[in-house]
Amino acid sequence: MTRFLVVLTDVRPVDGAGRDERTCPERRRQVVGAISREAADRIAGAFMALGMVRAGRQRVKVIAIGRRHARG
Repeated sequence: MTRFLVVLTDVRPVDGAGRDERTCPERRRQVVGAISREAADRIAGAFMALGMVRAGRQRVKVIAIGRRHARG
């Protein structure tokens, strides 16, 4: 089963080199874990209703963080 992170970040201006999240990630405001994609989507939907997200100053990201192997 894959777990997910829902991340609320600040949007930063684009510099001349573009965006590279691996070398210079956006500042995180909130991070919430979820055990299913459906739960992650519901949390992301709640974040997307925030005024700062709607105004384009923050963004919401849903990230799959790995697989848990089912025992059985």
